[in-house]
This record gives sequence, C-alpha cells and structure tokens, in this order.
Amino acid sequence: MEKSLAVDNIFVFLTIFTYFAVPEEQRQRALVIGVLGAIVLRAIMIFAGAALLARFHWMLYVFGIFLLVTGVKMWIAAGQEPDLARNPVLRWMRGHLPLLRNYQGNALSVLRNGRRLYTPLFVVIVMIAITDVIFAVDSIPAIFAITYDPFIVLTSNVFAVLGLRAMFFLLAGMADRFHLLPYGLALVLAFIGTKMLIVDLYKIPVLASLAVVAVVLAATMVLSLLLPPREPAD
Repeated sequence: MEKSLAVDNIFVFLTIFTYFAVPEEQRQRALVIGVLGAIVLRAIMIFAGAALLARFHWMLYVFGIFLLVTGVKMWIAAGQEPDLARNPVLRWMRGHLPLLRNYQGNALSVLRNGRRLYTPLFVVIVMIAITDVIFAVDSIPAIFAITYDPFIVLTSNVFAVLGLRAMFFLLAGMADRFHLLPYGLALVLAFIGTKMLIVDLYKIPVLASLAVVAVVLAATMVLSLLLPPREPAD
C-alpha cells in the first residue's frame, strides 16, 4: 500500500530536480539525504497518529474524510504541473536564508566572509523531505486503515521511502508514459477513505483492499500506455 502511494512522489521529485536543474551526479546524494530526513519526519507523524487513534476512535472518521477529499482534489488536479515558484517552503527559504545561485559541488553550504551561505543542493534536499511528508499526510492515514500497529506502519513507511531512490531512477525516464497514474492514485485514496468511513458497518478484508489497489494502479498504467496524452491546446 505505502509503495503504491509513494509512486506519485517520484513525479514530484522529478519536477523539483528539473526546476532546480540539479546535475545528474548530485541527484543521488540529494535523494539519499532527503529521504533520510523524510523518514524522521514520517516517524513523528506516525506515532502522533497512532496515539490519536488509540485515544479517539472518531479520528478514524476524520482520516477517512480527509482521504476522500484528498482523492477528489487529486483527481481534479491530475495533469497539472505543480507551481514550485509559489511553494510556501521555497518562498520562506528564499526570504529567510542566504542562498547561492550556483551549485558548489556536493556542498550544502559554504562559509564566505564569515557568513554561512546555502547552496541550491541544500534547498533541493529540504524540498524533497518536506514534499515527501506532505504526501505522507494522505498515505499514513491510508495504512492506518489496514493496521493500527505503529511498528508495522513505521516499518512499511521506512521501506517505502527507502525504495523511493531506486524507484526514481527506474521511473524517471518513463514519467510521461504513465500520465494517467495520478487518476489511479486519486481513486485509491477515495477508496481507502470510504473504507475508513464504513469500518463500523462493514470491514473490508485486507486482501480485498490490496487487490483493489493493485487492480486500479495496473489498469491506469496499462491505459496510460494505450491512450496517448492529450496535446496541449495552442
């Protein structure tokens, strides 16, 4: 489940690398450090979510509504390029941190005239970690729909995030070919949100849930290959 929901992160990471013109030799370093930061932030969110669910059962319905709304919003926004220039994290860093315009090898910061300056590579790493956590806001409640065990939720997230680096280099060259995948992910989130909302009426088996996720994602990937993307209007 977490692996499938992490696929969408790949396309966002690719957009970040393209926007900041990250050199090929520095992409792996940026992914490794960014992913490690994302794991720490996800762990905090997971234990906070587990504590809330253990104390307040109604939080399950809050998560369900959130996933349902997120799925609808993702469906509407599918096919639109994210506007990184308006990203609040990036705007905050540009307004509060002294940033360099050019890369300095693998350095994240340099000291010049007694002043610490941050390189574009540092900005990229922060953007990767924060972006992953933003996407985890929907994937973490989704895994809570399968199990409440924080250990299982944490380990599944860790393995999914660690796999992002390999998945990136595997899918980066095929990102444009799976143009319908965001629609599949939107359906998955809506399905999981609905499952959480009806949990007290009917509990959908775990294997059935995973089967639905697999079928939806496989179908959207096959349709992406069969149906070419629409050409933008002039």
